[in-house]
Amino acid sequence: MNDTPTGTSDTPTRRDTRMARWNTWTHGTPRRAVLGGAAAAAAGFALAGCGSDDDGGDEPKGRKKGEKITLTFWSWVPGIDKPVALWNSKNPEVRVKVEKVSAVDGAQYAKMHAAIKAGNPPDLGQIEYPVVPSFLIDNGLLDLTKYGVADHKDKFIGWQWQQSVFGKAVYAVPQASGPMGLFIRQDLFDKWGIEPPTTWDEYEAAATAIRKKGAWIETFSATNGNRFAGLAWQAGARWFGTEGDTWTVSIDDEPTRKVADYWYGLVRRKLIKTIPDRQNAWYKDVQTGDMASWLGASWGDALLVGNAPKTAGKWRVVPMPQWKKGEAAYANWGGSTTAVFAKSEYPKDALAFAIWLNTDPESIKLLIENGYGTPGAKQGYTTSQLDVHKDFFGGQEYSEVFDEASKGVDTSWKWGPATDTLYQRLGDAFTAAIGDGSDFRSVLKKVQSQTITDLKEKGLQVKAG
Repeated sequence: MNDTPTGTSDTPTRRDTRMARWNTWTHGTPRRAVLGGAAAAAAGFALAGCGSDDDGGDEPKGRKKGEKITLTFWSWVPGIDKPVALWNSKNPEVRVKVEKVSAVDGAQYAKMHAAIKAGNPPDLGQIEYPVVPSFLIDNGLLDLTKYGVADHKDKFIGWQWQQSVFGKAVYAVPQASGPMGLFIRQDLFDKWGIEPPTTWDEYEAAATAIRKKGAWIETFSATNGNRFAGLAWQAGARWFGTEGDTWTVSIDDEPTRKVADYWYGLVRRKLIKTIPDRQNAWYKDVQTGDMASWLGASWGDALLVGNAPKTAGKWRVVPMPQWKKGEAAYANWGGSTTAVFAKSEYPKDALAFAIWLNTDPESIKLLIENGYGTPGAKQGYTTSQLDVHKDFFGGQEYSEVFDEASKGVDTSWKWGPATDTLYQRLGDAFTAAIGDGSDFRSVLKKVQSQTITDLKEKGLQVKAG
């Protein structure tokens, strides 16, 4: 799954027009009344400043009884066409047409934002959890509450459901998440007499030992803001929050500084590479054993199988290292929703498909077989079904590691608006710091300031946390 989306910018005229729309929520309710005080506290997270999809425009026409329609669905998930084909075979009146979009450098989101601005988005789209708020700024997604989405809440894992809840509105249906773990080349660790690290201190010691063998434990990918967020998440960071109808930004907080200092130390001591992950040079290192491990997510099994087939049987998965021995704090990298765009003329049918896609056992089975991560649904599959590539991992029931990790994800973490821009800011700043030798704390300070400015320019009330 792609994790470095690229945002789009607005002209002043468009932004001014949209800000006028932000000032009123559904039925004309002032946004302060909705977001302030008890409402924000009850929600735990409120999208201050964003309007609803219902701004006085025409209601969707809906489908008449017996009418045959086609819904468009933009996605990049491998094999997504298989469950869609199954749906189409069972629902001849409501066919779904998949249009694949590129997930390279956030191209899918740039295309979606452009379609929203042009007034011709698809009916449904695959949207990762971190960038859902960015689409709300564009008034691009449909609030699904009046179409009965709440009736399906108990079908999904609680923290994944909450990622698309803002105030009382629900903007997307959970599809899958990416609890993190450590993929290791067990054969190399055994050959070198190195134990899989259980703490970050042990990870540093392993990095030192592996480097002495002429290989590397990993890479610090400067442009991978999503993974860095996961590392901060595990350490207890809270990058975004709300106080009434004001956003708080805390990227430069103490937990994130701890993470930044740690990885800066590995980079400075040349114990870790700094090449981008999941690109050609990285794949070569994984294939040759020049890189002996990878801090990845549950969806990474398919990535390794597809790009390093000759290493089959040599990999294992172990839990993500902890800051203190015996802890069980984990985090998430990636994960997606199925969202309905605000311009869809058939929202009830689009929602019905989104629910089916992500809860029907046959659909989930097909999605699992193509490596889409840890399902957002509570039922409809078994953990053993997720071990699709068991042989590649030497017979290990590796999904048990990710299942336990999912239970240890801090559910209080929330994403803020313009996370796509935030990732670009982090990528630029980390790349510059690696280039000139600056410490990584300077990155946090710079990006904290930039993010506050970015949100203010979008008409949001914001302050440093």
